[in-house]
Amino acid sequence: MSAVVLKVANLHVSYQRSGGSFVALEDVGFELIRGQTLAVVGESGSGKSTLAYACAGLLAPERGSVELLGRPLARRRAKDLKWQAQHLQMVFQDPLSSLNPRQTIARSLAEPLLSAARDARPAAGEISKRLASLIAQVGLRPDIANRYPHELSGGQCQRVAIARALANRPEVLICDEPVSALDISVQAQVINLLLDLQQKLELSILFIAHDLGVVRRIASQLIVMHKGRIVERGPARQILSEPQHPYTQNLLASEARLDFG
Repeated sequence: MSAVVLKVANLHVSYQRSGGSFVALEDVGFELIRGQTLAVVGESGSGKSTLAYACAGLLAPERGSVELLGRPLARRRAKDLKWQAQHLQMVFQDPLSSLNPRQTIARSLAEPLLSAARDARPAAGEISKRLASLIAQVGLRPDIANRYPHELSGGQCQRVAIARALANRPEVLICDEPVSALDISVQAQVINLLLDLQQKLELSILFIAHDLGVVRRIASQLIVMHKGRIVERGPARQILSEPQHPYTQNLLASEARLDFG
């Protein structure tokens, strides 16, 4: 079995604006290794979220390729899309908006289980058992199943979103700024949860972030993006202690000024 679970090569994405074309990603490539957390950092507009959406198959690149477990991402065939959904899932920045406000938590968690069923609808008992397991897995109380998203805190909603993403046991999890909308204390709890889940489930995580403190806590490898390009990559600890590119140096200097201020 290959150690590479997600391979990105020569990715190029641009957007049309009133003033012309804006290049969001230019010749971006990397590999995510099984069991690894690869963080992508950069200022707003650097291309981080565009990269996440392209890797999740939610955005079609103009050039380049994305391979999941050795297979190119498909965007049309229902069979391929179902396969991709079973092996790769995404956790978004705003936990409340990522959940259907009209559905109970139990219904939201059951949806991916029902969607993945191929031959026959799973028995109600099987679904209930899996729902209870998912809720416990992310550290929530069983009675949360009958509540609605607006009745939960932001941290609880994000735990539900993580549980939903893990419902069909994917190998790859893409997290797009998953803690930036949360309070500092809650951020730490969610990061600790992701670290625990990664170890238990052998997850491979592509983690999009702008907070270098969060990156220090969770990432083993790091990519630094600037204006749609990768300007530095390598072990997270090494880059954060000895940055080589001027842009990375400025990011770290800005963080130091904020801490001092």
